[in-house]
Amino acid sequence: MAPPEVHHLFHHPIADHSFSADRETLAVARENNVELYGKTGGKFQLKDELRGHDKTVTGVDIAPNSGKIVTCSQDRNAYVWEPSPQGWKPTLVLLRINRAATCVRWAPSETKFAVGSGARLIPVCYFEEEDNWWVSKHLKKPIRSTITTVAWHPNSVLLAAGSTDGHARVFSSFIKGVDARPEPSPWGERLPFNTVCGEFLNNTAGWVHSVAFSPSGDALAFAAHDSTVTVVYPSGADQPPKAILSISTQVLPFMSLIWSSESEIIAAGYDCEAYRLQGSEQGWQLAGSLEAAKGRPGLQDQREESALNMFRQMDLKGKSSDDTKLKTVHQNTISTIRSYEESGGIVKKLSTTGVDGRAVIWTI
Repeated sequence: MAPPEVHHLFHHPIADHSFSADRETLAVARENNVELYGKTGGKFQLKDELRGHDKTVTGVDIAPNSGKIVTCSQDRNAYVWEPSPQGWKPTLVLLRINRAATCVRWAPSETKFAVGSGARLIPVCYFEEEDNWWVSKHLKKPIRSTITTVAWHPNSVLLAAGSTDGHARVFSSFIKGVDARPEPSPWGERLPFNTVCGEFLNNTAGWVHSVAFSPSGDALAFAAHDSTVTVVYPSGADQPPKAILSISTQVLPFMSLIWSSESEIIAAGYDCEAYRLQGSEQGWQLAGSLEAAKGRPGLQDQREESALNMFRQMDLKGKSSDDTKLKTVHQNTISTIRSYEESGGIVKKLSTTGVDGRAVIWTI
């Protein structure tokens, strides 16, 4: 396994990040702005800045085909940025929310995007050709609290959302004139707007931090603040799910997760490192860290040696020598994990960013 590629961009938290399809541009949410980094000679250099929000930017996503960038912020606004000869041209989106926007993601079709918010609703935004602006339609019921995370089904109609009431829900976001009628799936067949196709509560009703559909869209995973990952296999419209599997872990809660294949999930969060979970409908289990000893030569010896040296250092200096540096690649919470490179529907490389201002590319 190749060692991770680490880029320390700055000493500020990164709320969200996204790579362009050619992986030459990296967009990161830093305080009130979105910074665009270009890759030159193996390093990322600051190329441009998207200024427009006047409060903390909470989400950024680059559409792979069109290259449009969508951003959202605590100022209750979202912008769609389009490349032009004069630079990036912003268009304000009419979200119609009275609380902060918390997250944003383009649909795979790139004709619309969803914004999570503290207003207990999800604006699904699409471009109206007649008036030449971005408008929104609200998913409201039965949401009773802040939406923390959203994720799209491969068909661009179904939308998963996690919230602070401990629920992960699957909605239909079908918009007439924008979406083609979706194929029947285990989530349902007739899917008018705001149909609730699934509503799942984790064991302790802990905040849901991240949701994700499997590559086929036939399973849903969500991570919650009680250090669990729950995987749901639906069986059809108005039917109970085939299986709901909850994986309890002994690590700190996960903030973000993605499916690397139908049988593997990569999750990362407050433990500052990424973990593999593997399984199927029969059962799931935590399979270990991406930073296993085999991936980082000498790590095990180093840990044993540090245990032996700790008391010696305490005796000589009054403190252990490396008490401020973690043994992990990230030095603080990992906030976002995204697919970086895929081949045949299987993720080969992924990227992580976190509170330590680092962007790391992993080979899995």
